[in-house]
Amino acid sequence: MPRYGRAAVGLAAVALLGSLVAAAPAAAAPPAPLANTVLTTGSAAGTAVAVGDVLQANLKATTTANFYSTATGTTGVKCAASAFTAKVLTNPAAPGTATESLTGQTFTNCTTNVVGTLGVNSVVVDNLPYSVSVTSAGAVTLTGAIQSTVSLRTLLGNITCVYKANGNIMKGTASNATTSIAFVNQPFTKSAGPGTCFSTAYFSATYSPVRDTTQAGSPIVYVN
Repeated sequence: MPRYGRAAVGLAAVALLGSLVAAAPAAAAPPAPLANTVLTTGSAAGTAVAVGDVLQANLKATTTANFYSTATGTTGVKCAASAFTAKVLTNPAAPGTATESLTGQTFTNCTTNVVGTLGVNSVVVDNLPYSVSVTSAGAVTLTGAIQSTVSLRTLLGNITCVYKANGNIMKGTASNATTSIAFVNQPFTKSAGPGTCFSTAYFSATYSPVRDTTQAGSPIVYVN
C-alpha cells in the first residue's frame, strides 16, 4: 500500500469520538483508535488522520523541483527548495478517496540556464487553494486554476513568464515504500511573457516525507 509522506486527512466518526471522550470523566483516556481510513499516521494500519489537520512536506533530500522546457531536457528553471501545505477535508474508509485543500506551495533557491537569462527573482504559485484528491491506490490529483508565475532577470531587465497547467490538472503518485509524493513531467503552457520564456514547461518534483503537523511529533502520513 502507498505511503504518503507528511500529510493527513480525517474521518467524521473519529472527530465525533474525540468530542465524546473530551466530555467524559478525565479518569482513563483510551488510546487513539486504529482505523482503516485512506490516510493514517504511524503506520498503514495506524491512527486515522483527522479532518482539519494540516499536512506539510518539503522536497526529498538532495533533489530539486524542475520547470524544464521539454520532458526529456534540462533547460529551464530548477529550485533547490520547495514545500507545500494542505488541509485535510475528508478521510473516508479505505478503499476510497480522501480530499484536501492545497493552501500553500513555495519555491526558493532557484536557478536558470535559459539562454538570455541571468537569474531567478521568484517562482510564485498563483490562485491557491487547489483541490486535492488522494486515492487508496496512491493517485494524487490537483485541480483548479493551477498557475505559476516566474520572474527572471535578463540583460535588458526583469521579465515575467506565466504558465498554466494543461487542463487545469496535475497528477502525482503517493508511495508508502518511499514515503513520497512524486510529480513527473506535468505539462504547463505559457499564457503570458516574452519570447525568452519557453512556450511549454514540464514540472517535476518529489516531496518526502509528508507529515501531519497538527499532531504531536508530526507523524508521517500513510495512504491505504
